[in-house]
Amino acid sequence: MKASALPTKITQAYERFIQGASYLSSPLLLVIRLYWGWQFFIGGYGKLMDIPKVAGFFADNHILFPTLSAWLAGTAECVGGLFLLLGLLSRLTVIPLIFTMAVAYMTVENESLKAIFSEPDKFTGATPFLFLYACIIVLVFGPGVFSLDWLIHWIIRKTSVPASTTDSTREPARI
Repeated sequence: MKASALPTKITQAYERFIQGASYLSSPLLLVIRLYWGWQFFIGGYGKLMDIPKVAGFFADNHILFPTLSAWLAGTAECVGGLFLLLGLLSRLTVIPLIFTMAVAYMTVENESLKAIFSEPDKFTGATPFLFLYACIIVLVFGPGVFSLDWLIHWIIRKTSVPASTTDSTREPARI
């Protein structure tokens, strides 16, 4: 084997590795959506089943309009969790969930938020962190192939593209 062939072999092996690893993105997004969608659903359902308790907790933490906020947070988490589970309107769904987690950081976990740079472990160890992180992943990367978003996109694309257009001439779309 020539010395000049070695970098080519390494590059080809690396490209095959990257191609193989890229097949894991949709299964990973599915696992994230299923796990965190369920967690949001359960949390939201719990809030909706005991609004007076949640409103009292919100009032104790100086959240404005505690009863209304309890209804909004519970509904966002419950419905948003179901939508994440299904992969339906995923990128839109995570926006109110991100807002809810940001409010949680600014109120209940205020000390953790203030320690974001001085004590990052305190920030990342706070309850809203992983919820927020999962939402940001879905916002940035989408729901993946195993979702209703992808299925709806595929159906619309199949029915709206003229028969003369081939797959090779269409620009691939990201959902």
